[in-house]
Amino acid sequence: MNLNTLRPAIVELFGTFLFVLAGTASAVANAASNGGIGILGIAVAHGLALSILVTAAMKISGGHLNPAVTVALLLVKRVTPKTAGQYIAAQLLGAVLASLVIKGLMPWGAANAVSGGTPQLSSHISMFQGLALEAVFTFFLMSAIFGTAVAADAPKVGGFGIGLAVTASVLAIGPMTGAALNPARAFGPALVFGEWHAQAAYWLGPLIGAGLAALLWERVLLPKNV
Repeated sequence: MNLNTLRPAIVELFGTFLFVLAGTASAVANAASNGGIGILGIAVAHGLALSILVTAAMKISGGHLNPAVTVALLLVKRVTPKTAGQYIAAQLLGAVLASLVIKGLMPWGAANAVSGGTPQLSSHISMFQGLALEAVFTFFLMSAIFGTAVAADAPKVGGFGIGLAVTASVLAIGPMTGAALNPARAFGPALVFGEWHAQAAYWLGPLIGAGLAALLWERVLLPKNV
């Protein structure tokens, strides 16, 4: 296996590492500053990081940076099973490495207080509500991906629209679920900090939402010659 074959998986690892690092660092910094960053700061950190990284990775790997996105594109046959497996392994590894950096470099008290930025469900909602919210807003995210990146005639905005979708989602449901919308974003800090609260919501919700959005766009909304 030569370097050209590995490049897409490497950029998925690298991109997911930086996205999870920026997102979890913002959560830890918010705790360290006693809420000084706030939900807006956390939302902007996630959205800007994803905008930049998707744009940077797009020409190499497609800029998935999210196992739910990869599975959804596999579902509609836009990636092969081999590629999907490589991407998902790379994404999960990147997320774990990011959380190890958070654990090693960020203030321990703040990092431990928020379990390294592991998303958690609010006590005001049930597991089903959390899973459903993650599904609905990942549907929104996947729609942004299809409409601005996958479609052949998509506007040339790079990852900007995708990052905005994440920013809006964090603002909308961040206080309820953490708005992970990405199994890797939940898995990395959960593994490193040992906080497995409601992981089913952060896997099943995004996988369902992304899959349904991909099917809708592929079979109904995109022109048949796309």
